[in-house]
Amino acid sequence: MLIGSLKRGSIVGLKTTWSLGKIIFPVTLIVALLKYTPVLPWIIGRIAPFMNFFGLSGDAAIPLVIGNFLNLYAAIGAILSLKLTVKEVFIIAVMLSFSHNILIESSVALKVGVKLWIIAVVRFGLAIVSAIVINFIWHGGSELAKYGFIPPKEEQVSGWANIIMEGLQKAGIGVLQLAMIVIPLMIGIQFLKDLKWLHVFSKWMAPVTKILGMKENSSTTLAAGLLFGLAYGAGVMIQAVKEDGVSKKDVTLAFIFLVACHAVIEDTLIFVPLGISVLPLFLIRLGIAILLTLAVGFIWNRAELVKRKGTATYEH
Repeated sequence: MLIGSLKRGSIVGLKTTWSLGKIIFPVTLIVALLKYTPVLPWIIGRIAPFMNFFGLSGDAAIPLVIGNFLNLYAAIGAILSLKLTVKEVFIIAVMLSFSHNILIESSVALKVGVKLWIIAVVRFGLAIVSAIVINFIWHGGSELAKYGFIPPKEEQVSGWANIIMEGLQKAGIGVLQLAMIVIPLMIGIQFLKDLKWLHVFSKWMAPVTKILGMKENSSTTLAAGLLFGLAYGAGVMIQAVKEDGVSKKDVTLAFIFLVACHAVIEDTLIFVPLGISVLPLFLIRLGIAILLTLAVGFIWNRAELVKRKGTATYEH
């Protein structure tokens, strides 16, 4: 079983790396090449005033847009080709941890009955507010970020042959770092599946769901989202909602929690190559997810109580 899980996990990891590498490699290369054309400076110049509001330079718009429309891996590919400060990289990481892969992950929410506007408001709202708050309270991080294995280059490359070689090098290293994280991660997930630990973990989550204002039958949905994310865990989550009879209220609260804090292992570790401290990133996501879910649950319960009282008064 051990060898079988290792083999299946490795195969899935390689397939995932190949699938995601087909995105991160060309994105990294294109962004690296665009730096030496008038196109990128023109885009940056138009968007820069809006980015300054979040304490970011105009360059930051590129990974933010790519991350929201594609995924975190593509956004990291863009970041690898840009010169950003430690503070900027951290702010971008926090924003994208709340708001990324918006098209696919929002479709998952729709399939389980969560309204699109709720997901959009929560995800974009958290991204914007978190960036403003971090920019306001953090006055350090002005040094240039160092991206994992990629050494900082102060000199400007000249000649299209050298420019293309530099882009290919960055793109290749980006995919290599991706593989070093994704393959072990997929092996770990395969072991969780084969050992049926997901079911055990969902039982452990039952008390947590109760604290967050949800019934115990929503624990599998919450566990799948926490471990695998909204996109990877979509099948498990949709099946759990149907089979466990999770109410509309509970599935909405579960998704509010998960849009702030899902795939806690993967979505945290993939930022390691960017050279930032991932522990604060994890704690920010988890803390906000808990507080937001508790607040929404409290308001929802109060509204239901007022409605019941109003109905009882009317009947009398």
